[in-house]
Amino acid sequence: SMSLREHALSLFRSAVGTVQPALMLKRAMKLQGDECPQLLVKGRAFPVKRHLYLVGFGKAVLGMAAAAEEILGDHLIRGIITVPLGIQESLQRAGNVLDSLGGEMLLKPHSKIQVIEGAKNNLPDPEALKGAVAIQRLAEGLTVDDLLLVLISGGGSALLPAPILPILLEEKEKLTKILASRGAAIQEVNIVRKTLSLLKGGGLARLAYPAQVVSLILSDVIGDPLDIIASGPTAASSHSVQDCLQILAKYSLLHNLPKSVETVLSSSPTKPTAPEDYSHVCNIIIGSNTLALDEARHQAESLGYTSLILSAAICGEVSHIATLYCQLIRLVCLGFAGLGEGPLSDEVRGNLLQLAAELEIPGLNLAEFLQALRGLGPERPICILAGGETTVQLQGTGKGGRNQELALRVGLGLHRAQAMEVSSPPGRCEILFLSGGTDGQDGPTEAAGAFCSPQLVDEALQEGLDVEAFLSNNDSYTFFSQFQGGHHLLVTGLTGTNVMDIQAILIRA
Repeated sequence: SMSLREHALSLFRSAVGTVQPALMLKRAMKLQGDECPQLLVKGRAFPVKRHLYLVGFGKAVLGMAAAAEEILGDHLIRGIITVPLGIQESLQRAGNVLDSLGGEMLLKPHSKIQVIEGAKNNLPDPEALKGAVAIQRLAEGLTVDDLLLVLISGGGSALLPAPILPILLEEKEKLTKILASRGAAIQEVNIVRKTLSLLKGGGLARLAYPAQVVSLILSDVIGDPLDIIASGPTAASSHSVQDCLQILAKYSLLHNLPKSVETVLSSSPTKPTAPEDYSHVCNIIIGSNTLALDEARHQAESLGYTSLILSAAICGEVSHIATLYCQLIRLVCLGFAGLGEGPLSDEVRGNLLQLAAELEIPGLNLAEFLQALRGLGPERPICILAGGETTVQLQGTGKGGRNQELALRVGLGLHRAQAMEVSSPPGRCEILFLSGGTDGQDGPTEAAGAFCSPQLVDEALQEGLDVEAFLSNNDSYTFFSQFQGGHHLLVTGLTGTNVMDIQAILIRA
């Protein structure tokens, strides 16, 4: 029979495969009619009166653009997209997990779409700035009869840096770095970043006015909030200059700002005016983590698993999320051992409910989920799926990413739980946990994530590797690359898509 590892890999592949940008775009968009052509997007019609232009930015935009160009044909006049450095080369190379899809993601040789690669290590750089300026110029030149198609995916923020002049890119970068180092939340950093940007926070939509703007969005943010994904270039910003000033004051930065930032914050808005209701804009989400999890669930069921989705909004500190997963696994194993009812299971359920209350995961109804788990015995293997994006509190200087660290923490947690349960002999349950980033890149490493099992800690000790030492230095990647020759790393290469992370728990008797 197939190993749990092969099953987990097959679930991950099908989840990532279903959110391939080209595929999602083709599902969402058509062009119809010759005399008076119309763009149909998810049941909404937009007349193509004069010219059709395309811009895009983000990790998944190359595949979206390739499909869009195929659909739009000669109606497309020109396009500009900014994508991560190296993505075209990465997709051309064979040996990608999604090999069959590689070709679909690249533009044709004589494309009307210009590709600018930038944002090395996901940080705004001069290349990305060049792309942003080109997009800005294109948008400024549009008329009332033009239609601008905007393709947006995660990672779009770093690929669209256009500080309002006279602010320089490095001044804006330095300011956001200082904010982060003083403990500002990512939301706060984003508000400051948006206020100083020409294109973020609805800026691109304002520049494109009076043209019709249609945005197709692949979400990489929990809850799919339009004003947050890629910093919301085509969504009305819910923040004002006042909010920005308050944040700068909160972190005692108001009195030593660069001159240029002061100038921009004190001047009346120089951004072009467009209707406040953004009636010339339509934002449409064409793909998300939920879509990927649904596909993984179908795949798991076809492999014979009873499959349940926990949540597509898993967020919080990795150590807490690891505890949540370990307790869930423990509960399933107690059920398999015929101890699904009784003091031990009740205690684990109580722990889980308390943990979930502390974590405040949006829309997670754990009580209902635990009810669904209750009747499941060992006759069929169980697959629990979840998605979202965890955070890592950095203490060490090691190399890793949130998915690898989560897998390593789950491995440690399962080991500790097993050490405690002397009464139930290990080996009743075969367990595998997988966590992976759908974009194929976890932190600054070439891995997408990692696998673990309850045997991991003991097997690592035999190789002289101390899991806790690696964890205290946030060095999960180094651990997984040394342990069993890297066998537990999930390596996919850049996938060309991005809908956050996916976790799978596979358990069989």
